[in-house]
Formats: sequence, structure tokens, C-alpha cells
Amino acid sequence: YFCLFSDEAAIISGTKLAKQVLKEVQRDVESWISCGNKRPHLTVILVGDNPASHIYVRNKVKAAAAVGISSEVILKPKYISQEELLDMTLKLNKDSAVSGVLVQLPLPDHIDERTVCNAIAPEKDVDGFHIINIGRLCLDQPSVIPATAAAVWEIIKRTGIQTFGKNIVVAGRSKNVGMPISMLLHTDGEHERPGGDATVTIAHRHTPKEQLKIHTQLADIVIVAAGNVVSTTKKQCLKPKKKSLESIGGTTWYFMYFTK
Repeated sequence: YFCLFSDEAAIISGTKLAKQVLKEVQRDVESWISCGNKRPHLTVILVGDNPASHIYVRNKVKAAAAVGISSEVILKPKYISQEELLDMTLKLNKDSAVSGVLVQLPLPDHIDERTVCNAIAPEKDVDGFHIINIGRLCLDQPSVIPATAAAVWEIIKRTGIQTFGKNIVVAGRSKNVGMPISMLLHTDGEHERPGGDATVTIAHRHTPKEQLKIHTQLADIVIVAAGNVVSTTKKQCLKPKKKSLESIGGTTWYFMYFTK
């Protein structure tokens, strides 16, 4: 993740922050087990041979091991039926030895991802994609938050970026990233699940470039959660915005986008 300040670029290391979080989670897991509880266990279902999915799953298993969480990966061929996948998910829901279930996305075209995500028990829904978890997120209630949105929110909190009363543009409206980020940022900071109290504008692929330029130039914070608008946002927003901020004075502008 990068944050660009009004006159110079400052890099916020997601890797460094992630290491801090992992240490904290490791301590929490150790404390949980020392109190007589069973070790948390993650089961991942990986369908097909998508190279990126295999890398993501490998990284998740590695991170789980680093904090003391046991895990297993169930590999299934891309031609698995939706019924078989749902049956497997329901069995994991009932398995008391399994603390969390994750079905790696994307899935083959013949399988409906929303149906599969909603088949996972909400309390075991590691990705936070179940309709109940998304609904609780929208109602400012504690829930499992999708990982990327949670990471953005954690970066904002840990680096002291102020969102209260700020104008924020989120470029991207995906149900797994852009939407939950927007929900976290605009909701009430005094509610059960505190939000960012910001005024949020959501842009997407059908937002005209000139409108995108207007919105981003008015924004205090720009979060890009869609690869196809990164270059456009950088070209039409960064330089003009820096000039306008210099004329306003005393304002810090943040631009965040995701890198692999």
C-alpha cells in the first residue's frame, strides 16, 4: 500500500504492519490455548488448478502456521459439482474440530460463488462473505470483515490517518473489497462496530473519467480497489490535486492503492 502526501511520497509498508499483526495474533492464540481451549484449525477448499489461487492458499497456510493455527487444504478438481462442494462445506460446518472454513475464490463457472459462500456457517466464515456477515457489517455490528477491507481499515487506524469528516473516494465496488471498505469508512464511529465517519463516494468502471477527476480532486483520501482505474486515477488526480492542495494549504492528501 502506498500513501502519497501533498508534496512528497511516503511509503507505508504493508509487510511491516502485517508482521506486527501476526505477532499480536500469535500471542492471542497462545493465550487462548493456555486457557485450556483447543488450537484453532482452518480448513481450505481449493478447487481447480488456478496458479494464483494456489499461491494465495499457500500463503494463508504459511501465515496460519506462523501464528500457531493448524490448517489443512482439501484439493478438488475443477469439474467438481456444486452439490458435492456444498455437501463438503456443510460437513465442515458440523465438524467441531474445524474452527474456520475458507473456499478459495474464484470458482469454476458452473458453480455459483454466492451460493457456496452462503453455505458456510457464519461463525466459521473466514472470508466474511456470508450474507449474514455482510449484513452485520452494513448494520455497524461486529462481524467477520473481508480481509482486504479489514487490512485497509487496520492500516488507517495504525498509521493515524484521520477519516472523521473527510471526503473519501473509493474506486471499486466489488462485494468483497470496494463495498466493505466503503461501509467501514462511512459508518458512525460511536456505533457497536465503530466506523470512520467519512463522506464516501464510490467510483467504478462506468464512472466517466471527467467525473472521476472531479471526485478525486475534491477528496481528502482516495482508495483504489480496482486495477483498471489505477492508471487513470494517478494521471488525472495526483498532480492536479497536489497543486490545489498547495493553494489551500494545511491539508494532507492520501492516495492508497493495492500492490501484489
